[in-house]
Amino acid sequence: MLIARWQFTQSSASLSKLQIRTPEVFAPLLEPARYKGAHGGRGSGKSHFFAELGVEDALRLPGEIGEGMRMACIREVQKSLKQSAKRLFEDKLQKFGLGEAQGFKVFNEVIQTPKDGLITFTGMQDHTADSVKSMEGFHRAFVEEAQSLSERSLMMLRPTIRAEGKDLRGGDWQSELWFSWNPARATDAVDRMLRGPNVPTGATVVHANWNNNPWFPKVLEQERLDCLENEPEKYGHIWDGDYARVWEGAYFAKHLTTAEQEGRIGFIGADPLMGTFAFWDIGSSSQKSDATSIWIGQIIGEEIRVLDYYEAVGQPLAAHVNWLRSAGYGDATCILPHDGKKHDTVYAVTVEGALRESGFEVQTVPNQGRGAAMQRVEACRRMFSRIRFNREKTEGGREALGWYHEKRDEVRNIGLGPNHDWASHAADAFGLMCVWVATRHSAADKWGAPLRRNLAGVSW
Repeated sequence: MLIARWQFTQSSASLSKLQIRTPEVFAPLLEPARYKGAHGGRGSGKSHFFAELGVEDALRLPGEIGEGMRMACIREVQKSLKQSAKRLFEDKLQKFGLGEAQGFKVFNEVIQTPKDGLITFTGMQDHTADSVKSMEGFHRAFVEEAQSLSERSLMMLRPTIRAEGKDLRGGDWQSELWFSWNPARATDAVDRMLRGPNVPTGATVVHANWNNNPWFPKVLEQERLDCLENEPEKYGHIWDGDYARVWEGAYFAKHLTTAEQEGRIGFIGADPLMGTFAFWDIGSSSQKSDATSIWIGQIIGEEIRVLDYYEAVGQPLAAHVNWLRSAGYGDATCILPHDGKKHDTVYAVTVEGALRESGFEVQTVPNQGRGAAMQRVEACRRMFSRIRFNREKTEGGREALGWYHEKRDEVRNIGLGPNHDWASHAADAFGLMCVWVATRHSAADKWGAPLRRNLAGVSW
């Protein structure tokens, strides 16, 4: 459904009427709000809506507040105006037949609007705490690709766009900040602000996708269908505005997608008659250490049921032990990597020894030697079709698995092995689980092999 709205502008000849047609999904954003956000997938028309709203406000504000609209169009990184929204605004002016007679004039770097208003285009990464003050007094800020906006940039921007006053009728008006984005991670600054538990007062946020756009082009429809057919693991993020669960070059991208499609990600409860295992990747109690990651699982026949995931940085071993007990895994057998025998960098204890003293049964997997990371990756790939996940409790761990990817030398176009970043700790613990299960099954198979007798006794 379309909503038609009208904005009047005085031309040199006579009073003319401009009609702007708006998809219904954006209707809440037509009302005044300190923060306006539109998130969703490709082809939803988010940027087009905000560009048209910017043109409308440029026409409307001079008659309401007595001064021209000053608006900053922002990206986190903008190396040239080709990466900005400037061309989009120019196209909208052309579409509505607005030019110098109506107070608009396009310059190389800015667009002049009626009554000495201004639209600028800038990258926040280029600003300092002092230079961002140049936007004080602006009425609007429009952030494109807001999922890339850093916490630093957001913290500078919010207090800078703070203009307010009385309109010509004596009513109140205030500046507005607009954001459009395709969500990447729930931890991105804009998502934490506008979709988190503490959304700012005066925020209006909508979710818009391709199916909300009445002008969705046929060429994009074919792109969408091709993506659904050929890259289903990326479809939800690209077209439906879901968080990016898998990333380009990720080792387990298709495996996670297949698990979802086959219904292996859902509610899974623990079997009280079966043993529970905690698979560790060990960090340190140092605040600058890597994360400690733990996957909780059960082995039911040929199936691995992954029940829970835990991660913490810079915490003492007691914190991890407390989580195991409080979460109901106090009787779990802890499976440690080879560095379980290594002393903590802060406390003079080994994880293996401390866990045993805490009452846990512990097994330490021997060092796999050179290429251990890729051995874990391959073990996971072989095992993935047998793995089920508890959706709610393993979400953070699955996000890490979806990101875990190869580091590449872009100059020589060669792979350099798994990239060591925030996701590698969860992936290493997950890989340890798969290596341990494969070894365990191999040993079980060995018990079923026929005996060979020789004079020295019995051997395998």
